[in-house]
Amino acid sequence: MRVVALAGGVGGAKLAAGLQAALPPGDLSVVVNTADDFDPWGLRVCPDLDTVMYTLAGLANTETGWGVRDESFDALSMLSAYGEDAWFRLGDRDLATHVLRTQRLRAGARLTEVTVGLAGALGVRNTLLPMCDEPVSTVLKTPAGLLEFQEYFVRRRQRDEVLGVELRGIEDARVTEEVSHAVNGAGAIIFCPSNPVVSIAPILAVPGMRELLANSPAPKVAVSPIVGGRALKGPADRMLDSLGYEVSVTGVARMYEGLLDGFVMDRADEGEEAGVSALGMRVLATDAVMRDEEDRERLAREVLDLCRELGAP
Repeated sequence: MRVVALAGGVGGAKLAAGLQAALPPGDLSVVVNTADDFDPWGLRVCPDLDTVMYTLAGLANTETGWGVRDESFDALSMLSAYGEDAWFRLGDRDLATHVLRTQRLRAGARLTEVTVGLAGALGVRNTLLPMCDEPVSTVLKTPAGLLEFQEYFVRRRQRDEVLGVELRGIEDARVTEEVSHAVNGAGAIIFCPSNPVVSIAPILAVPGMRELLANSPAPKVAVSPIVGGRALKGPADRMLDSLGYEVSVTGVARMYEGLLDGFVMDRADEGEEAGVSALGMRVLATDAVMRDEEDRERLAREVLDLCRELGAP
């Protein structure tokens, strides 16, 4: 069964790794949010793409959730010595990824082509795809003013209240041929437990993406990033609250209403099963917390089993 996963951030990368372990090589395509990409020191950095890529390649720093394990930061130390405010920590090996990406983009390659090449060189045995080739930037409205996503997320450590979200450049974005081909050939489509506001929503906002997904006959299943009324990692719960969404699995399910056939929640939220079912989704309550590689693969297999029950080949 060929599977398309929509992902961003650490939660998305974890389930993508579980799906990779549960599926034959080549049967997984991961469509990744690129609206948090930016250009520190003139280098094109794609945090979500790289988190998923390093995780699928077995190189990720599992302690931080970002970057490469056993990393050094000599280049960053030298930048600081020159007086630079090195608030975004780029490791030395990680830096090579951004240098090559930037070089290839400037030479005229599409981000999709660059990503496939980098992932393949690292031994990723499945397909990693950016949500689009055009640059899109998440800008957050806060009491402190407009903040680009990485400034809010890393530099200011997510302490600002998010009052609104703007996706600059999204109107010029297009679904790529590669994403379209993957979705049209999918036997199942899985929304990973990523932040629904700043990871999954930008993917769905690419013009034509929601229609492409809705028109696919493949069963579509989401895994909740909210467990017991809280985000397992990151600011998703605070964002949902400040933007007026219900901070619950039901609130997340409502954000995807009309697209999903199934919804996976943690057993801690079984009391919300009726509310999610009322949205037209088959519910699976299980242990949705991925503590280790065994948990990732177990959850992935349970999600795939639900997809088969819903009609996936």
